[in-house]
Parts: sequence; C-alpha cells; structure tokens
Amino acid sequence: MHNIRITKEFKFEMAHALIGYDGPCRNIHGHSYELKVTLIGKPINDTSDPKQGMVIDFGDLKKIVKKQVVDVFDHALVLNKTMNPEAVETLRKHFEKIYLLDYQPTSELMVADFAARIASSLPDKVKVYSVLLRETGTAYAEWYASDNP
Repeated sequence: MHNIRITKEFKFEMAHALIGYDGPCRNIHGHSYELKVTLIGKPINDTSDPKQGMVIDFGDLKKIVKKQVVDVFDHALVLNKTMNPEAVETLRKHFEKIYLLDYQPTSELMVADFAARIASSLPDKVKVYSVLLRETGTAYAEWYASDNP
C-alpha cells in the first residue's frame, strides 16, 4: 500500500500583538487565518474497518484540529507571556478570550506549535506531513516534517 497525503483546510479569526517589534504589528491587530493541514499515511486496508481506504477520516481530522487549534485560538487575543502583567490584567477585565504563549505569536512560531498540537492527537500510523498558516492573502508560514527530523 502506498503512502497518501490528505489535506484539510480551516479558517479562524485571531488578534495578536508582537511585543518589542519595530513595526506596526507591535499593536493589537487581527487576521483572518487560513490553516492547511496535510497528513501522510497508508490507507486502512482492513475490510472489516468502516474507515477502509482512508488514511484518516476527514471528520476525525476536523475534530482534532478544532480541539487542538481552532477552538483555542478562534476569536482570541494572543500575546507573548512576557507582556506587561498590568496590561494583560486590564485586557482581561474587558475581554474573555486572552491566550498567553511562551513565544512571540508570529506565524512562523505558531505554525510549528500547531503542527505539534495536531501530531500529539493523531493515530500512530498517521503523521503530520506539513502545516501551512496563512496570515494574509499574500503572506504565510509553512512547517514540514521533513525539515524537522
């Protein structure tokens, strides 16, 4: 049986700010993110399995990505945890979904984080092949397993 790649796409809205950045993205701003998750594996060959012929059921992949990424980050304000604690407390008084990360919330670092979150929930024989995180219509970051042995 051959290895097959499958891809599912997702969309979510998120705001962030880049602490210490020397441009306008140091201010809170939002994006309409597009996430493309590509998995690789061999289709199930067991005729008694209701998922026969599938690498993974797209519905199962959707549940994983929703739980690990979309439900967490959609309509959230995402900040580096080094943000001024008083500023964070003020924001928390007015907004309920603020998420502090151990890293700067750039597309580059988020795409690697998302790949790890998704990989941790996959069945053993299915692997993350690549993850693409589009921040704008012309800008995106990609993570490939082959680049990260």
